Amino acid sequence: MAGGGVMVHGGSAGVSKERAKDYKGRVTPFVVMACLVAAVGGSIFGYDIGISGGVTSMDPFLEKFFPVVYRKKNFQSQNNYCKYDNQGLAAFTSSLYLAGLVASLVASPVTRKNGRRASIVCGGVSFLVGATLNAAAVNLAMLLLGRIMLGVGIGFGNQAVPLYLSEMAPAHLRGALNMMFQLATTLGIFSANMINYGTEKIKPWGWRLSLGLAAAPALLMTIGGLLLPETPNSLIEQGQAEKGRRVLEKIRGTSDVDAELQDMIEASEVANAVEHPFRNILERRNRPQLVMAIFMPMFQILTGINSILFYAPVLFQSLGFGGNASLYSSVMTGAVLASSTLVSIATVDRWGRRALLIGGGVQMIICQVIVAIILGLKFGDDKQLSKELSIIVVVVICLFVAAFGWSWGPLGWTIPSEIFPLETRSAGQSITVSVNLFFTFAIAQSFLSLLCSFKFGIFLFFAGWITIMTIFVYVLLPETKGVPIEEMVLLWRKHWFWKRVMPPIEVEEGGAVKAESPDMGA
Repeated sequence: MAGGGVMVHGGSAGVSKERAKDYKGRVTPFVVMACLVAAVGGSIFGYDIGISGGVTSMDPFLEKFFPVVYRKKNFQSQNNYCKYDNQGLAAFTSSLYLAGLVASLVASPVTRKNGRRASIVCGGVSFLVGATLNAAAVNLAMLLLGRIMLGVGIGFGNQAVPLYLSEMAPAHLRGALNMMFQLATTLGIFSANMINYGTEKIKPWGWRLSLGLAAAPALLMTIGGLLLPETPNSLIEQGQAEKGRRVLEKIRGTSDVDAELQDMIEASEVANAVEHPFRNILERRNRPQLVMAIFMPMFQILTGINSILFYAPVLFQSLGFGGNASLYSSVMTGAVLASSTLVSIATVDRWGRRALLIGGGVQMIICQVIVAIILGLKFGDDKQLSKELSIIVVVVICLFVAAFGWSWGPLGWTIPSEIFPLETRSAGQSITVSVNLFFTFAIAQSFLSLLCSFKFGIFLFFAGWITIMTIFVYVLLPETKGVPIEEMVLLWRKHWFWKRVMPPIEVEEGGAVKAESPDMGA
C-alpha cells in the first residue's frame, strides 16, 4: 500500500498518516442535494415509528383487527396502566423491527459489493410494497405481512443511508450533514402524528390512509436512489478509482482532492484485502469500534424514547387524556423532536459529540424522575391526573423528547456510521442497525406489558439506563468532531483507555507502521 500503513496480521488497519489538514473543498449544492434526497430514507423510518401508535389507538382499527383490546378499552373496567396490554397489538408494532433486523444482515454484503445506492433502492421498493399491503389489509395476516415488508425496507435503508451521508459529507461538516437522517426521521414522526390527528376523524377507513401514505416518501426514496451518484468511497472500493475521483471533485467543488483521494485509496486497498469483514471486525484492533457499534444503538433505544414515540397516543390515553387530546399531545412531542434535532445540527460540529450526549443524558434523567414522581403520587387504579398535573406531565415529556432530539437521537446513528475503517464499515453499520432494531423490537413488544407491571416505575427503569449510558460516554467515547472518516482509526490510539486495548504499534524502517500482536483473537 502506498506510503505504508498501520499493519495488523499483514494487513493495514487504515491510512498511513494524517492528511486532514490537506483536505480541500467546500460544501457544494450538489452534495447538499444528494444528502437531502438520501435522508428521505430516515423520513420513512420516522413515519413508521409515528404512525403505529396513532393507528393502534383508533377504534375502527382496533375493532377490525384487535377486538379484545377494543372491548377492554371501551367497555370493561380496567387498570389504567393495563388498557392496551395485548401481545398481538404489540406484535403489530414490533414485527416491523424484527424483520428489519434480519434484513439488515442481508443488506450488509449488498451495500459493500453493489454500493450504497443499491441498498437505498431495495429499501424504497420494499417500503412501497409494505405500504400497499397495509393500506389494503383485510385480515391480520395481510397487515403483519405489510409490516414485515416495511421492516425489510428499514433494514436496507438504515444500513445504507447513514453510510451514504457520512461518506458524501466533508469532514468538518460530517456531523451536521449526517444528522439529515435523524432530522428526516423526526419530521417523519411529526408528519405521522399530524396525519393521525386528521385521519382519526375519518371513520371507518382513516387508518388505511394513515398506513398507505408511507408510499409517498418510499417512492421518493426509490427514485432518489436511482438518480443519486454513488459515494466516491464505494466506487473506489469497487475498483472504479477514476469515476470515484470525478464524483469526489464534483461534491467537493475542486480538482485538488489528492489528499482525501489518497486516504480513500489506502482504505480501499485494505477493504478489498478483507474477505470476511464480520470476522475482521472481531479483531482486537477493531475492538473500540465494535463496542460503540453495539452500545450506542442499544443505549439509544434504552433511553425509553421509542416507548413514547410508538405509543404516545396510547400512553396519553392510559394517563387519562381523551382520544383527541392524546393524539394532539403526540403531535406536540413529534414537533418538539423535529425542532430539537435542528439544535443538534447547528451545534454538533462546534460543541462536539460528547458535550451533546452528556448534556442530553442529564436532562433526560431529570425528566424521567419528575414524571415518575408525579405518576407515583397522583395517578393509579382509582386516581386520575388533574388538568394541571396533566399539563405538567406533557411539558416534562416534551422536555425529555427535546433532550433526546439534540443528543442521543441523531448521535446514536452518527457516531457508529463515522468511526469504522472502510474494510469493516458495512459490517459495522449492519451490526449497529441490527442492535438498534433488536432492542427496538424488544421494547416495542414488551412496553405495554412493562407499563402494566411497573406502572410509574417504567420511567425510573429508563432513567437508570440513561445514567449508565451517560457515564459510558464520559469514560469511553473520544471526541470525533472534525476527524476525517478515513483517519478515525488513528483516534482510538490517543484515548486513555482504548490505547491499552488496541495492539501495540512500532514504526518500521521506511516509515511503515506495523502492529505487533501475537494474539489477535476476538
